Amino acid sequence: MKCPYCNFEESKVTDSRPTDDFTKIRRRRECLNCNKRFTTFEIVETMPIIVIKKDKSRESFDRNKLLNGLLKACEKRPVSISTLEKIANDIEINLQNLLDREITSDLIGKYAMDALKNIDEVSYVRFASVYRQFKDINTFMEELTKLINNK
Repeated sequence: MKCPYCNFEESKVTDSRPTDDFTKIRRRRECLNCNKRFTTFEIVETMPIIVIKKDKSRESFDRNKLLNGLLKACEKRPVSISTLEKIANDIEINLQNLLDREITSDLIGKYAMDALKNIDEVSYVRFASVYRQFKDINTFMEELTKLINNK
């Protein structure tokens, strides 16, 4: 495992334990070169999920890409990183549990919006503005009106 600080390729495991949901192993490592510590996670390798994007191109599902989108939507909002990681994990688990190996980006966006709607409405609207590609203020207002009416 490469050290994220000095890129040295050898480290030792100082602690190993399962995560709260028992789907991963959390390992604390110490670099044998710079002695800095870092955390890695070990997960079971699963069948790849292919995402069909809006332009019909295909790419492998990237949990980090989803997490980065959630982070951007929740920037400067009172939403913890652990909450966003749980959302990303839950979405990934939902996708793995589907029988289909090819998933549309629309479905992933819908899962993310549904989760954000229950956590932080401002983050939800931010995510929706990118996901739904609001063209003008009217489409933005329509989404806000739906959100207000569903309270």
